[in-house]
Amino acid sequence: MTTDQTMRLTYLVLLGGAILFWFFSQARQNKSRTLQHSAVWGLIFVGTVAAVGLWGDIRQSVMPRQSVLSETGQIVLPRAGDGHYYATLKVNGTPVRFVVDTGASQVVLSRNDADRAGIKVDQLAFTGTANTANGPVRTAPLRLDSIAFGPFEDARQLVFVNDGEMFGSLLGMSYLQRFSKIEITNGALTLTR
Repeated sequence: MTTDQTMRLTYLVLLGGAILFWFFSQARQNKSRTLQHSAVWGLIFVGTVAAVGLWGDIRQSVMPRQSVLSETGQIVLPRAGDGHYYATLKVNGTPVRFVVDTGASQVVLSRNDADRAGIKVDQLAFTGTANTANGPVRTAPLRLDSIAFGPFEDARQLVFVNDGEMFGSLLGMSYLQRFSKIEITNGALTLTR
């Protein structure tokens, strides 16, 4: 047990002792009520300790995070609770969360994400169209100054800004093909360059 863990445990024991002392000193006449309150606070205390101890596992289950393994040239993306794989890339230096979409041929930015990345959306020429589940939408092609995914940075990536409603941006095959290997194993998507 490390010193930090020992100090945390000591703090929790002292806190629990202080709460117990307060309960017993407040209700000396009604012992059954004191025991009930002590049991409730004991359960709250144990639950809090368990939640703090398991927080790393809980956070990974609720909101899994991508792992970058630079020494092997890999990026590992855990499957999210909704079954999709999400990746955070830097578009012109701004973090943008993408849905990895092997069914999309291009990288598609939502208007909101493009605006956050410093792209002047109102000055784009929406000359293209894309067919979506909600019908056709207008798109504007452009080349990014930079797009970075972990240690991998590329310039002049062709992307399309979608003029329609999108819940997020899509990372399509025009970018994914930069990786030499894409595999899904044990619920994780691994990209190798």
